[in-house]
Amino acid sequence: MKSLRLLLGLFAVVVLGACVARGQVDSARLGNADVEPGQWMSYGRGWDEQRFSPLDLINDRNVAGLGLAWYADLDTYRGIQSTPLVVDGVLYNVSVWNVVTAYDARSGRVLWRFDPKVASQWARLACCGPSARGIALWQGRVYIGALDGRLIAVDARNGKQVWSVQTFDRSWAYSITGAPRVFDGKVVIGNGGADYGVRGYVTAYDALTGKQLWRFFTVPGDPSKGPDGAASDSVMPIAAKTWTGEWWKYGGGGTVWDSIVYDPQLKLVYLGTGNGAPHAQHFRSPGGGDNLFLCSIVAVDAETGVYRWHYQMVPDEQWDFTCTQPMVLADLNIQGRKRQVLMQAPKNGFFYVLDRATGELISAKTYVPNLWATEIDLKTGRPKVNPGAYLTETPELMTPNWMAAHSWNPMSYSPKTGLVYFPAQEQWNVQARVADTDFKWVPFRSNTGISYTSQPERRKALQVIADSREKGYLLAWDPVNQREAFRVPYPYPGSGGVLTTAGNLLVQGTINRTLAIYGADDGRKLWEMPTQSVPIAGPMTYTVEGVQYIAVNVGWGGSPVHGLAVEPTPVRFGPGRLMVFRLGAGVALPPMPPPSDVPPPPPLRATEAQVRQGQKLYGETCSRCHGENAIGGLKDLRFMARETRAEFNAIVLDGIRKDKGMIGFRDLLSEDDAAAINAYLVARANEDWQDYIARQVTH
Repeated sequence: MKSLRLLLGLFAVVVLGACVARGQVDSARLGNADVEPGQWMSYGRGWDEQRFSPLDLINDRNVAGLGLAWYADLDTYRGIQSTPLVVDGVLYNVSVWNVVTAYDARSGRVLWRFDPKVASQWARLACCGPSARGIALWQGRVYIGALDGRLIAVDARNGKQVWSVQTFDRSWAYSITGAPRVFDGKVVIGNGGADYGVRGYVTAYDALTGKQLWRFFTVPGDPSKGPDGAASDSVMPIAAKTWTGEWWKYGGGGTVWDSIVYDPQLKLVYLGTGNGAPHAQHFRSPGGGDNLFLCSIVAVDAETGVYRWHYQMVPDEQWDFTCTQPMVLADLNIQGRKRQVLMQAPKNGFFYVLDRATGELISAKTYVPNLWATEIDLKTGRPKVNPGAYLTETPELMTPNWMAAHSWNPMSYSPKTGLVYFPAQEQWNVQARVADTDFKWVPFRSNTGISYTSQPERRKALQVIADSREKGYLLAWDPVNQREAFRVPYPYPGSGGVLTTAGNLLVQGTINRTLAIYGADDGRKLWEMPTQSVPIAGPMTYTVEGVQYIAVNVGWGGSPVHGLAVEPTPVRFGPGRLMVFRLGAGVALPPMPPPSDVPPPPPLRATEAQVRQGQKLYGETCSRCHGENAIGGLKDLRFMARETRAEFNAIVLDGIRKDKGMIGFRDLLSEDDAAAINAYLVARANEDWQDYIARQVTH
């Protein structure tokens, strides 16, 4: 009996040990990620966020045998932007509304699910919907940056909440869509909301207790209120000298809504900051100025949050350029000298290489056609801005623009090829600011200061040109020589994030609604599989029991793409799914449901004034999800079903379809406002219907 009790005791210890070990990520493991190549323990795999895996069991010689091993439906048709994590045989994934699920990484069996129950109203306080780009793991806990501002720690063993803290004041239109980062016992999170008018900052919390450790504001606050009592206090007076007017009334912007990277050797945290609030500098800082630290990389001390250095990519930012795009750390041999570098390809179309110890600009070259700036002066680090790029009341063509030469979609650096890979796109738009008399700041509404209706004939002619120049491609970039190595063209922009592996694989979800794998050395296509929707998220790879898997979240919800709206038949997207692949597998996806008929639009009976007012309100309230000019968005509102048109006000104002992600706007829009938006959409449908029918006939 004593032996049996001892045996049972040892068994209990083993079982308990296995449970305790779940999610046990720490500095030793993350700092030596290559020692455990089969794990994917943080958003970019390691702290350098290179998204390169040393795994080569799946490689360019056998990848043709790749098949679907298992999939999990995510109960949404919205865009899925997150990268899963895998530690010790468990896959942790986050979907829209911050719902986290733990799966057996080999079979897909659900182990637990945690729903933070974010209220549906938060969907419209995030510019691009209730997205979540990732989660973090640390010492047996999963960390969630919820859309409504909560930072939540749950037990990695069972999904039970351990603690929760509110990270922002809900009286301002903040949101969280980026992934938390954890290092040395600290969990760090930023926020979004600059489009609506907030002041950006980043906060570090104790990973075990949720206690706030430090906070760094990225733009100055109201000078009359004195210091914030934050880690940024020492540098805010310097930043304030670069602002004019009463910017603090509008928040100022500069939100760190995505990229945060940690360097364990230098003990620095790099913050990528966002756009101004309002976008048009004329309104937020009427006397001009660089407006620090908008669109910058800011390095702070990891322990204290105190400022160390900054590099501003876009002084006097007014184009909705953000420098929150992925940052990658690497050591490169440049001109015979080994350099510790930080690399980024932000919205503005230039690829930057910085010394990550000092912030010195090493090089910068444009990777797409660029009307914003001709070059970056390497002596001053400042762009040579084209005079015609500055916002005026006259509509002008612009590229890059808010839709981004490269957005949040993850990029990858392969130390085997020395190349950086990322989705690049050429999208043009018509830009102008509103007249002074027309600008009015409204809390919890997009306050860009951008005009959507001025000089309609000129705007219409320019838009035709803009739409004709749309392109998208996967770009392989040589960061040492600052030149393109190769590209993989796609019919439109909108493809997803990137993964590279030691097996010479370059993995990307495509706008063609496939997952494709290319040779990382030359871009030749090795394998491709239909996925029914666009995998816009970053793929990842892992092993369990000696078997390598590739996983990616699938679900379309990127920036508007004009070309998708002019396809011969309406482009359809399947539901959001987590899809996991391995060699020799052959699971099939269920077929797509049959398409619904698209009815002709009703006759336009509204006045021109109503249509113009609806165009303005649509631009301010709806365009980020449904596309400029009602083209190319998440759902094409030109060709709504009859029942949808009949319920338009109830949908827009009362949120009767909030279960599908469309919440109500009654606190922002009146019945007349909704009617005006509907009138504008009817006008747009009538303008485009004949062309739509013609395409049906000819195809």
